[in-house]
Amino acid sequence: GNLVAVALAPGLILAVFVSAFMHVGAHFNPAVTIVTRLRGEGTWASGAAMMAVQLVAGIAGVWCAHAMFDLPILQFSSHVRDGAGQWLGEYIATFGLLLTVLLTGRHRPEAVPACVALYITAACWFTSSTSFANPTLTFARSLTDTFDGIAPASVPAFVAAQLAGALCAHWVDRAMHPAP
Repeated sequence: GNLVAVALAPGLILAVFVSAFMHVGAHFNPAVTIVTRLRGEGTWASGAAMMAVQLVAGIAGVWCAHAMFDLPILQFSSHVRDGAGQWLGEYIATFGLLLTVLLTGRHRPEAVPACVALYITAACWFTSSTSFANPTLTFARSLTDTFDGIAPASVPAFVAAQLAGALCAHWVDRAMHPAP
């Protein structure tokens, strides 16, 4: 029951938000922002500003969810998510997400919202970590002690795995499609 909700809710809202904001170049994931900057899209200053907004919005989202469900606004997760299997799950989740974004964006940009939504929904089931695949989301989820939280001490390794996955997806895409 909970895994279905954990998979469908972000997948569905990602389809909506990516559709609504992709035309202005907005991202919801610092891993995507970093890779687009490595590809020469936008400036690092605009990327840093976007990542700051992502972080503030992620925290605000957690606090709004707590308020909606009458939970204490300020809390920290006690859900430890550690170990090589969890970290590999995050690497794979983020690698696949970024490769989905890059390849779909290159070949079928109109399909990016649906492909991102489908990938994240599926990755919630096929990865050991339930696919956070987003450094901002990982940090924000450290601020909730609900079932989908992550203990603050588990965040750095998750983020490292996510950034490694994102960079590898960037390199694989570059190998498949060398820059001119």
